[in-house]
Amino acid sequence: MVGLVFVEVGKEIHDKPCRAAYKALVSRNETIAFVGVGRMGSNMARRLKDKGHSVTAVYDNHATLAADLANEIGAEVCKTLAQATELASVIITVVTDDKAMRAIFTESGDSLLVGATGKLFVNCATVSPEIHCDVEALAHAAGADSLEACMASSITQAREGTLYLMTGGSLAAFQRAEPILKDLSHSLRHIGAAGKAAQVKALVNMVMNINTAGLAEGLGLGAALGLDLTLLREVFSQTGADSRVLRTDGEDMQNRDHSCFFSGAHAAKDSRIALTLARENGLNLPLAEAATKQFDRMVSEGFGDLDKSGIAELTFPGRHEK
Repeated sequence: MVGLVFVEVGKEIHDKPCRAAYKALVSRNETIAFVGVGRMGSNMARRLKDKGHSVTAVYDNHATLAADLANEIGAEVCKTLAQATELASVIITVVTDDKAMRAIFTESGDSLLVGATGKLFVNCATVSPEIHCDVEALAHAAGADSLEACMASSITQAREGTLYLMTGGSLAAFQRAEPILKDLSHSLRHIGAAGKAAQVKALVNMVMNINTAGLAEGLGLGAALGLDLTLLREVFSQTGADSRVLRTDGEDMQNRDHSCFFSGAHAAKDSRIALTLARENGLNLPLAEAATKQFDRMVSEGFGDLDKSGIAELTFPGRHEK
C-alpha cells in the first residue's frame, strides 16, 4: 500500500505523522555533498546513502580518499569546492580545524560560497564558535544558509547513525536539515543561535579531556603501586571514580591499545578552544589548563595520532621517559 501526503501550499501541517512523512519526502529531494571525507565524513556519507539519501558529490584535499568513497557510493568526485556546491543542495562539511573551515569558505577564489544561492551548509567540525558565526554571515551574504552540527560521538556512531548531534543556527536551517540529521543520530538537539552548539561542544570535550587525563593518572598510580588494574577499574566503576571515559578508555589504557577514534591531537585542539572561551569570559580553569598541557605534551612527544587514551603513555611507570 502506498501512503500519499497531500499538502496545500502555504498551509502548515499539524498532524504529526503527516508532518513526519512530508519532511521525509522533502529530505529525499535534497541532494547532498560531503566536503572532508576522512573517517567521520566518509562514514556519515555511507550512512546517508544506506538510508536512501542522494549523496551526489564528495570533495577532499586528499584526492584518493574522495575517489575511493565516490566509487563506493556512486557519487561524483569534485575537483573544486565550487563544484561541490554546484552538485548538491545541502553541503555537509567535516574538516579539521578553524584554518580548514576558513579555507573552504573564502570570499574569493575557489570556495563553497560560489554559486551558493539557496544552498544549505551543515558544518560538523569542532571549531571555535566565532568561526560558525562568521560562516553563517558569509553564507547569508551569498544567499545561502548554514547550520553547525557538532558531534559528541565517534567513527562507529557515524557509520551506525547513532551520533549525538547538537545544532546551532536559525530554526529554518535546522528544520531543513533535520530529516537528514535524524538519519545520522540517536539524539538531535537544537541548542540555539550560531555558535551556541559549538560552545556546548567545547565544554563537553573540555570535561571529557579532564576526565581522560585524570583516569590516566589514577591508573598510572595504581600500576606504580602494583595494584591489579582490572580490579582497580572494577572498583572505579562501582564508586565515585566512575565515568564514561572509564568505560571507553580504561581497558585501552591498561592494555596499551590506542587505536584511534578521537586523537590526542584533536583533544589538544578542542581543549584550547574551551580555554579561549574561559579567558574571554575572565575565568581561570586550572584543571582544564593542566589537561591541555598534558595533551599538548602528548602531541609534542609524537603521540598525537594515537587515541586520546594514549595520554596514559605519559603517566604509566616505565612506558615513556622524557
